[in-house]
Amino acid sequence: MASDAAAQVLAGAARGLAAVTGRGRSADAALAEVSGALRASIQAVTLGSLRWYPRLERLAGLLLEGRRVGSPLAALLAASLFQLEYSRNPPEACVSAAVDAARLLGQPRATGLVNALLRRSLRERAGLHARLAADPVASSAHPAWLLAALQEAWPADWPAIVAADNSAPPLTLRVDRSRISLEHYQMKLQAAGLAAAPVALCPTALLLERAVPAAALPGFAEGLVSVQDAGAQLAAPLLCPQAGQRVLDACAAPGGKTGALLEAVDGQIELTAVDRDAQRLTRLTETLARLRRAAQTVVADLTRDLSWWDGRRFDRILLDAPCSALGVIRRHPDIKLLRRPADIAVLPVEQTRLLEQCLAMLAPGGRLLYCTCSVLPEENDQVVAAALAATATARALPPGAWEAGLAAQARPCAHGLQLLPGNAALTDGFYYACLTTV
Repeated sequence: MASDAAAQVLAGAARGLAAVTGRGRSADAALAEVSGALRASIQAVTLGSLRWYPRLERLAGLLLEGRRVGSPLAALLAASLFQLEYSRNPPEACVSAAVDAARLLGQPRATGLVNALLRRSLRERAGLHARLAADPVASSAHPAWLLAALQEAWPADWPAIVAADNSAPPLTLRVDRSRISLEHYQMKLQAAGLAAAPVALCPTALLLERAVPAAALPGFAEGLVSVQDAGAQLAAPLLCPQAGQRVLDACAAPGGKTGALLEAVDGQIELTAVDRDAQRLTRLTETLARLRRAAQTVVADLTRDLSWWDGRRFDRILLDAPCSALGVIRRHPDIKLLRRPADIAVLPVEQTRLLEQCLAMLAPGGRLLYCTCSVLPEENDQVVAAALAATATARALPPGAWEAGLAAQARPCAHGLQLLPGNAALTDGFYYACLTTV
């Protein structure tokens, strides 16, 4: 990469980092403002810097030795240290680009400091790394509260979870097998110069050997294929909707699991997709249009508004509850910085209310699938336990009645099954529990 371009990439990444660390914006929102030929490079450096930010922040602190710097400069140091630590770019080129990026960020007086700190990081690398290795936050690249929560919840598995969180995510595809076989779609990929392998855990999933933009996938515009983690794809076979049934997708946007449910049925289902966010529900409508599928869509908060419901109970309900998303950190590394311990106290309250409400709308003998992309029991098994205690007619189905192969990779819980990041199937972290009513 030319030196001017490298400086522009570092400056762009620093702006994105500052938006997350200084203003609490999501990485997606910050990166949505980036366009042009360097967008992919800026995104890669931004997400990489966020992935390792707890470590990079500690490293920068060691170098600064108590000196305070403003948000743009702190973000530039983190992005520059990420390049030095984790990229294959020559160190001298990284330092030079960082100095030029300081000027692009309107920090010309900081160029000398940036140059000195980065060169010191190279000279004293062994000693600095030894100090970072002794610091649990730096060595794990996880905030202290999250590291402690993972260690408490998964005392034998937390190192693998941390390692998975710090890795780049694979690109997994969901093939609409009602329109094309997995093998035929693999042939389409091969013709386009793309290699992919099936995921044993999920019959609709293909794991791409290298990531490409979704628009570059054969048949994407026609709805033959979608981008979706294999763990998320399991919702459809676990819920197991049947033709003619009334199905509720209770927190549906942006529509990935909605589409998977419609694709999974040999025949028609009467599917209602509800979400409280009108803007996100618009994305669901656009997704269904691409997939050549249809569903009734409703903007409503299920904990407060049932005016849309005609009183007829549903045969199947999918409740993909709002959660901390701690199981998908590798895809959204900004979660490490944006999530707070207080969230884990508040979220289960809403999750329990949603689950209790959905159980009240479930037909006797029907099936409700409760799922989150969290790995914490507070949002998963404990929520199910609370809802069961409050709903006399509800019971949890034993996993053997519904797990559809999930148990081979998942950890058993009191009421459900937990996929952890870092499992052999390379999925994100997901929790699933299946309930019914009498």
